[in-house]
Amino acid sequence: MSTQLLEKAQQLREAVRHFVAHEMPDELKAKSHRHQVLDRQDYLQWMQLLERKGWAVGHWPEQYGGQQWSSLERFVFEDELARLGCPWIIPFGVKYVGPVIYTFGSEQQKQRFLPGIVKTEEFWAQGYSEPGAGSDLAALRTRAVRNGDHYLVNGQKVWTTYAQWADWLFCLVRTGTDGKPQSGISFLLIDMRSPGVTVKPIHTMDGYQHVNEVWLEDVIVPAENLVGEEGAGWTYAKFLLQNERTAGAIVGQAWHVLDRLKKHAAETIVDGRPLLEQPLMRNRIGEFELRFLALEQASYAGVLAMDEKRDNGGEASLIKIRGTELYQQVSETLVDALAEAGMVFDTAALHAIPGLPLLGADDVGGILKEHLYNRANTIFGGSSEVQRNILAKVVLGL
Repeated sequence: MSTQLLEKAQQLREAVRHFVAHEMPDELKAKSHRHQVLDRQDYLQWMQLLERKGWAVGHWPEQYGGQQWSSLERFVFEDELARLGCPWIIPFGVKYVGPVIYTFGSEQQKQRFLPGIVKTEEFWAQGYSEPGAGSDLAALRTRAVRNGDHYLVNGQKVWTTYAQWADWLFCLVRTGTDGKPQSGISFLLIDMRSPGVTVKPIHTMDGYQHVNEVWLEDVIVPAENLVGEEGAGWTYAKFLLQNERTAGAIVGQAWHVLDRLKKHAAETIVDGRPLLEQPLMRNRIGEFELRFLALEQASYAGVLAMDEKRDNGGEASLIKIRGTELYQQVSETLVDALAEAGMVFDTAALHAIPGLPLLGADDVGGILKEHLYNRANTIFGGSSEVQRNILAKVVLGL
């Protein structure tokens, strides 16, 4: 890895720190740091702030408005934002479907969709998982039947994040049944305002609507919204997953929650002294720090391997397993450190409304919300079991 690339990555990290400290609106920063509920307008503001810095699609090729970041720069960018407690970069447009369109889409699709993705003028959702087709995505049953100049789509998608906000759904559908299950899958772009599209909320443990069911009943989709070739959707789906493998946010989120653990352990008084001074808590924090340092080193080694084209595909799985499981363990300890305040989930504290009574410190509600929701981290994006199978196959050759 060249010194120049390392220097560019460090310059980007310092620029992100300056941006968060001096340019990010205080209200948005406060809501995000407390893990309060962010609405569609908050995310729109956030993504457009990043777009004005040239960062929303910094990893895209220059010809499509990006800066052609290396894997290291992508990792550093996501890592630093997460460490600083910034909002999630909603990936469905800028990280997922955008690269699929500029790589495999028609010129008409590029001109129609890419500008809106860059500027977040349209929200996207991902129509992959179905009942009975989650980890085994090739088992999907949503059908798209060609009828002249359009497809007629019927089926159900599930766990569709922020579908309630989405203008468009990029969707894997079954267009054929011959041969292997993967060979009959196509990649369609579906207007969420089309007749026959119904979104039903799935309320998660934190009491908030992150995910949804999406029902598709006789939905008419123009044939021009087929990306690439019919039956080649599995190739595009694998490309999409490969394209978002840097996983920088996982490591950054882990460090962020560890910093909050230290803060609360220092401020929580038990038996007349700070919890941080108790040997058991100090040992737990020390162990977490050592494991985080190991994770961080493994992550950077994996990202450098990607840039040098010598990775074997197992690095991303390792980062996903260790990062998400460690994140959950630190989160559990953080809830312990809240003491009595961690026993009641004050949902009112999740909304930035002045004058609300708060239980404990002002970020307790957000801590509990994140703790409840991040139980899903070891499931979505490929469960820990699936990731271990990948490691067994590509690293151990089993």
